[in-house]
Amino acid sequence: MKNVINSIALAVMMLLSFSASATEPLNPLKDVTSTKILTTYLEATTLGSVDLNKFLFSEDFEYRNSANGDRFNKKEYTAFLKAHKGVKYDCKTSYEILDQTGQACMAKATMNFGHFTRIDYITLSQTEDGWKVSKVVTTYPK
Repeated sequence: MKNVINSIALAVMMLLSFSASATEPLNPLKDVTSTKILTTYLEATTLGSVDLNKFLFSEDFEYRNSANGDRFNKKEYTAFLKAHKGVKYDCKTSYEILDQTGQACMAKATMNFGHFTRIDYITLSQTEDGWKVSKVVTTYPK
């Protein structure tokens, strides 16, 4: 009888542990403003902070570098950021929201490295899972 009770208790604990591990992690960026999404993007690109990348980018994300024509999707770009985890760029960073209407936002992030400037034009879309970065176009003006 004691073995039967122990077996049932073990089975219940196993079921509870399996269901607990199957839950999807909560999105800490779900209920934040577009401004917070922009700062999180800049932290990922200039400070090597990759902890929130899976919540930051939309599934149809596209990165494009206008200087050389490179294009990357979400998987490729997040792999690049992950490979540069902890790398901090020595640049002055600023951003401005160019337009925000309804569920769309267009922003400009400027990274001044002293001897050159990188400008990212960032498109954000508001989904039911919060604001997401959907497209980034990088330019290097003279």
